[in-house]
Amino acid sequence: MDLDRAAGAYAEHLARVRRLSPATVRAYRADLRDLSATVPQAQLADIDLEALREWLWGATQRGDARSTLARRTAAARGFFRWATEEGLVDTDPSLRLVAPKRGRTLPRVATAEGVRGMLEDLAERAAPGDPVLLRDHAMLEVLYAAAVRASELTGLDRDDIDLDRATLRVLGKGSKERVVPFGVPARRAVEAYLSRGRPALVARAAGAQPGPALFLGIRGARIAPRAVYDVVARELGAVLGTSAVGAHALRHSAATHLLDGGADLRAVQEMLGHASLGTTQIYTHVSSERLAATYQLAHPRA
Repeated sequence: MDLDRAAGAYAEHLARVRRLSPATVRAYRADLRDLSATVPQAQLADIDLEALREWLWGATQRGDARSTLARRTAAARGFFRWATEEGLVDTDPSLRLVAPKRGRTLPRVATAEGVRGMLEDLAERAAPGDPVLLRDHAMLEVLYAAAVRASELTGLDRDDIDLDRATLRVLGKGSKERVVPFGVPARRAVEAYLSRGRPALVARAAGAQPGPALFLGIRGARIAPRAVYDVVARELGAVLGTSAVGAHALRHSAATHLLDGGADLRAVQEMLGHASLGTTQIYTHVSSERLAATYQLAHPRA
């Protein structure tokens, strides 16, 4: 079988069987297209370790980031492992393919005091009843309290939130469902939004069908992740002193503050919906750096 045709079948496998996100499937498919373009009209049997190394070397010469090279290595490994299991090739040429080491970049987090001040300020501005501010306050409280992703937040329906138990039913990556707790401030903010904010946004729908969506945009339909990013960039950006802030910054901050407060690492892993404990462990490095900075400022023998 030729390489490009096999790569297309692998992409379908990732989407239908592995149930990876569309963005991940597109990225891996693009990587394999690039490999196919490097060896035009190649058959799977033509690809050996040397060809894979030359492909990665060409990407290095173009100046591709180490993260891109690491993803391409992962794409090639996954593809040839699948091809071997399917009997399309006799041996896996990627077994000795080494991914370049990625530099560790720690996520940027706000202090607990900074987040608290941001949320209190937003609550004060929302108090008169502006539906958009009521929504924004509720969204940011939930993002921080439950440490959910922006895509998970926008996917919430009204039935997914249990105000009596203060829990959310979240559909995460790979369609994996988890139940996440949240606190009293988030519950109060959501209650205010549901009683005064959401009905006003529904009234603005002008033909749009809000359906079961929990959080709505200004036109009454389910809010988009881009709108959530804009709210976080505006509100949390003022705390961090930059507008280059993604919605993940609140998730990073929540995870770090949980660990700073003594939370068990595996409990935080479950809350965040990480498949691997290693993904969660990056937050222990963040906490360690914050501890070291505090020590330098406060300890008389620092």
